[in-house]
Formats: sequence, C-alpha cells, structure tokens
Amino acid sequence: MDLIIKNVIIDESNQVFDVAIKDEFIKAIGTDLGMVAKRVIDGQGRVLIPGLVESHLHLDKALIADRMPNKSGTLKEAIEVTGKLKPTFTKEDIYSRATQALRMLIKNGTTYLRTHSEFDPIGGFGGFEVIMSLKEKYKKFIDIQVVAFPQEGIFKSPGTDELMVRAMEMGADVVGAIPYNDTDANVHIDYVFELAKKYDKDIDFHQDFKDEYAGQSITYLCEKTIKEDYQGRVSVGHMTSIAAMPDAELAPILKLMAQAQINVMALPMTDLHLGGRNDEFNVRRAVTPIRKLRNAGVNVCLASNNIRNPFTPYGNGDLMQVAMLAIPVAHLGGSDDLPTVLPMITTNPAKALKIENYGVFEGARASLVLLDTMRYQDAIIDIPSRLFVIKDGVVTVELKKELILNV
Repeated sequence: MDLIIKNVIIDESNQVFDVAIKDEFIKAIGTDLGMVAKRVIDGQGRVLIPGLVESHLHLDKALIADRMPNKSGTLKEAIEVTGKLKPTFTKEDIYSRATQALRMLIKNGTTYLRTHSEFDPIGGFGGFEVIMSLKEKYKKFIDIQVVAFPQEGIFKSPGTDELMVRAMEMGADVVGAIPYNDTDANVHIDYVFELAKKYDKDIDFHQDFKDEYAGQSITYLCEKTIKEDYQGRVSVGHMTSIAAMPDAELAPILKLMAQAQINVMALPMTDLHLGGRNDEFNVRRAVTPIRKLRNAGVNVCLASNNIRNPFTPYGNGDLMQVAMLAIPVAHLGGSDDLPTVLPMITTNPAKALKIENYGVFEGARASLVLLDTMRYQDAIIDIPSRLFVIKDGVVTVELKKELILNV
C-alpha cells in the first residue's frame, strides 16, 4: 500500500479500524489487514472523516473587510461597499487574496470547494480568469468547482449575458444565478436554465436573500426545475426569506423543494451578521430554517459564503466552526439532531456537488481528514484540530509541520 492509517474510528460505532490506501483510493478497511505500506500513520483511536466540502464560497471577495468596513452591518451597505471596492481589484490582488483563503481552507481539512466567481461589464472578467487558474494550480490539494456568477444581475447589467457564455466556454463548472438582483426574477431563472441545458451544467442560485418572504421566487424555481427535469441539479444559497413564513404557508414550499430535489446551502455566518438589522426587539436569526428543511427531506449543507469581507467580517476557512455555529442557531444540539450536523459539511454537500466515490469505504477516493478527537459523536462539538489532511491518497497537511504547499 501507499499509506495505511491505523487505529481510527470511521463511524458512530466508535470501533477502531485500519484504512489502507493505494493509487488514490481506499483499498481495504478492517483489522489485522496484514498489509505493509510506504507510510503508516497511527491514529491512536482518533476519528477519520472524509475531506470537508465547502459548498458556497466567494474566493474573489475574500479578505477585504478592512479596506472599506460595512459599518451598519446591513446587506444594503455590504453591497454598496463591495461595489465601490470591486473596480480597485486587480488580477494580482485577487490572486493574492484568493490564495490566502485557499490555504486557510486546505489546512482546515477542506478537500472540495465550490466557489462563485463574479464578473460584470464594469468590473471586468479578470477575476474569473484568476479563479480558473487557481483551480488548476491547487488541484493536488483541493478540487474546485467554479460557478459563473452574475452578481450584478444579467438583464439589468447589459452585456453580462455575453460574459456568462464566455465563462461557460472557458470551462466554468456551474451556472450561477441571483434572481432577486435583476429586473425580473423569473426571466433571470429562465435564462440560466437555458444556458445550463446548453452546456449540460448544474445551477447554483443566490436565492431569496432577505428577512421577509414577500416577492419570493423559490416556488417558480422549483416548478421550473421539475419542468426541465433538473431535479437534484439545482442548489440555492442563503434562502433566508422562508424563515419568516408560518408553518402552514411554509409546508407546501418545503414539499415542493423536496420534490424538485433542491440542495440548500445554509450560510449562518453571513446571514446572522446581516439579517434582522431592522428589528427593534426580539431580533430574528434570519437563517434559513435548517431543521424544517432537513425534516422535509431537503438536502441541507452548511457553508461559509465569505471570509472577512463586508458581508462576513470574520472567518478563517474552518467549516467545523461554521457547523458549530449552526448547532445553537438552528437548534441542532439535541441527541437526535447532532448526528445530522457532520453530514452537512461532508456527505450532504458531496451529494449536491456530485462528488464521486466520496466517503470512507472500500473503493472511495482517499481524501480524508484525521481529527484530534476520540469519539465520532464529538467530531463537531470538539472543533478538533486537523492532524492530517490527505488528498487523493497523498498527505498534504500535517499539524506538526509548517503548512508548505509545493505548487
């Protein structure tokens, strides 16, 4: 074998196994395997999980919070501040900040990433080109899906439709969308479906990002998804507006989302920070209703959205901290709820991103993280150190060594 990780816990049974890796894949799991390897890591009874999956992040807008702070903490000012800053972004600047953010993700055990890369006729296309280059440069450490994202809308920003096509021709992995920031949400939705079908790509929406439910387009989106036979191929981020709905009104929406197999990327760090700013008392959490979505059979993921910018002025690329935050925010600390949290940063987003051979089983791709915790049930609440990160069978990060990426 290339690598054997001995004495590790891989599931809720907390039984100890050895995991043998060869040619990027897990070849055997068991006890007393009787195999030798080029390298052996003794987990000493610690927990081994599949590589973390960051399913919604903006690399190109990371690490700009100090340049022009969002003093009100509102979504409105975040958009205004970022709009003023974007023309100052050079390709070199985006490259530097995105690289720093990637290193944060990698050392914290993220081996898969979906990042939204934006462009518009005024801000230009350079940032998208930079992110595409980083996808290739860092592929030994992290698999990156790039979303072609029209942040400023498509039809209210003439020329963006041409840039969307250009991005797809350059190899964008996913068609991005933001219906609430365009002249007509439904027309926006129709356009991105047409583009996605042309290039046979999935779609990822910034969806209904507001405190109130009036003016939502999720119903139309679900109906469109079913009509176009795109079930399981559509994801939505934020989706905060439905948190304002009474259960009687929400129930049919949840049923429709489940029928359309919509993936939801909940973004608690951003949405807690920006939401409820106009509430004078009993301030809302303004986070999508994670438990209700989960209970309705919707595939729910947890993601960072941003790292230290006007939308999210904190964060260090650690999905474990995002998941820990979600536990009290979404009432996920109960004995029946807590086991559902780790999948929200592993298997659930892996399903949404259609990552093949993902997990800890024989035949799986060997992208793994060894955690400094001794019980599978504590994998989130310990916020454990990532002792080893393994990408496609190769150790890429070791806690005892300085993080050095040979790229």
